[in-house]
Amino acid sequence: MENLVSDLLFPQNTLRLKVGLFFGSFNPVHIGHLAIANYMVEFAGIDQLWFVVSPQNPHKKSENLLNDYQRLELVHRAVDEDSRFRVSNIEFNLPKPSYTVDTLAYLSEKFPHYHFSILMGADNLTNFHRWKNYEVILENYGIIVYPRPGFDPAQALSHPNIRLTDAPLMEISSTFIREAIRQGKNIRYFLPPRVYEYIEEMNFYK
Repeated sequence: MENLVSDLLFPQNTLRLKVGLFFGSFNPVHIGHLAIANYMVEFAGIDQLWFVVSPQNPHKKSENLLNDYQRLELVHRAVDEDSRFRVSNIEFNLPKPSYTVDTLAYLSEKFPHYHFSILMGADNLTNFHRWKNYEVILENYGIIVYPRPGFDPAQALSHPNIRLTDAPLMEISSTFIREAIRQGKNIRYFLPPRVYEYIEEMNFYK
């Protein structure tokens, strides 16, 4: 499968590298995403973070959702040359709709020397028990939770493989970014510079 993860990966002879998987539509990726990612690799005990760009759900069309590869390009531009991060399009080539448990199974088979954890907002944790085969995920992978406005992760599912973090609370959302652009607002400092430039160049979200 081509372009599973951009650039050179960790050497295959290194054992049990800790990789955090940051799933999202990233429509668009913004400074809140990068702040969380930065926190995770510096404070949450993972060696590398992969931005896993989710494809458009064929059953949920949205006129506000950019093309899969346009969103992938935005994340590439956001990450730039930071060796702590990688960008993955794995779910573009897996059966639709994408289920996290299936993605994890594929990655574990392809990269047996990596230990994968999911990075999850507290809002998703409250609904995690509704995910496909969530028990399999709980037993075999780590879940690292970051705070989300209005959600108390302490009230959600508890398990030894679920770890809550003190990551900064990010109230910036992609919805806010898109609406601000639609209104003609200057949101330059809410986006990584190369992401802002590309959105302006391509007239996205206008």
